[in-house]
Parts: sequence; C-alpha cells; structure tokens
Amino acid sequence: MRCLLAAMLLWAGFALADEQAMVCFNYGCQARQEVRFSEARLTELGERLGLADTPVAERAILSLVVGQLYLWAGEQSPIHADRAGNFLDDGVHGMMDCIDHAETTSGFLKMMEARRLLRFHGVEPIQRRVRWLVAQHFSAVIREKSDEVPEGGASFVVDSWFGEHGDPALVLPLEDWLDGEGPNVS
Repeated sequence: MRCLLAAMLLWAGFALADEQAMVCFNYGCQARQEVRFSEARLTELGERLGLADTPVAERAILSLVVGQLYLWAGEQSPIHADRAGNFLDDGVHGMMDCIDHAETTSGFLKMMEARRLLRFHGVEPIQRRVRWLVAQHFSAVIREKSDEVPEGGASFVVDSWFGEHGDPALVLPLEDWLDGEGPNVS
C-alpha cells in the first residue's frame, strides 16, 4: 500500500526526498554534522511506529526507532564511536555527552513528528535535571496526547545517553527521571 501511495505521489509531481537531520557530538555540541535518512528507511520506521495502537506501545517502539536512527546516523558521522555515559569514550572523536544526545534525539523526534509518524505523543522542550548542585543531565522529552486534558497527558524522557551507540533509548516518566531514575552510568 505504501509503495502504491509513493508511486501515486511521484506521478502527481510530489518528490519523495531524503530527510536531513543534525547530529551533534564532541561534548556540548562542539561539533555538528548533517546526516540524511532515505525515504525507504523512514518508511520502514513509519511502518514500525504504525503498529502501535496505544501510547505505551508507541513508546516501546519509539525506543527502538531512536536506536535505529542513531545506527544510521553513525554510518555517516563519527558518532558511531560513542559509548554509554561519558567516560568509556573519553577523548574519542564522535563522543557524545548528555547534551549531544538530548539535542540529537530531540531533533530525531521533531523530524518524526513533522512527518506525522507519532500518533500518541508530541515533542516537548529538552529537560534538565540537577542533583547535588553539581551533577546535571539533559534529555529529550515527549508528552502523551490526550483528548481529556487539553495541555496533554504525562511526559516521558527519551534518553539515548545511557546505552551503547544504537541501543534502544531509555523511555521513563519525566518525574521518575527528574528524581534520578535511570541506569547507573558515568
């Protein structure tokens, strides 16, 4: 069906184009690089997300999709060298801290939102948590869409910093994340 739709759009004069996204790396977004995702790859992700029939299911699939986007972006940029946390890849070109992950993941989420691939969530501004006055951490955030609550439902972080490059992103309720939840990674 999607192939038929794509063929009809091309016939009607609508070109399906690769999607551009920005990844940032080398801590604090000191370096940035544009990456491209082909229409075929984005269609694949759209089909995966289209299987979600609830917000919970969409968050589970979104976790995997974000990991996949990182893998594809790593084929075109040095972020494939990134490791979990901040110290396993210390000094490596392409290393990513939580700021890099929050900016990159948020960009991926906004790209998916603009393509209407997210049915149950909207993208929110990046959040910061501060613990012990010196430790801070940033993450991308989504909010569950709700017909009952005009301002939306619960918020969740989508945090790719905790895992190895291409691992599924951690998706947690924002309040739990603000309280320090998440894997113990340095």
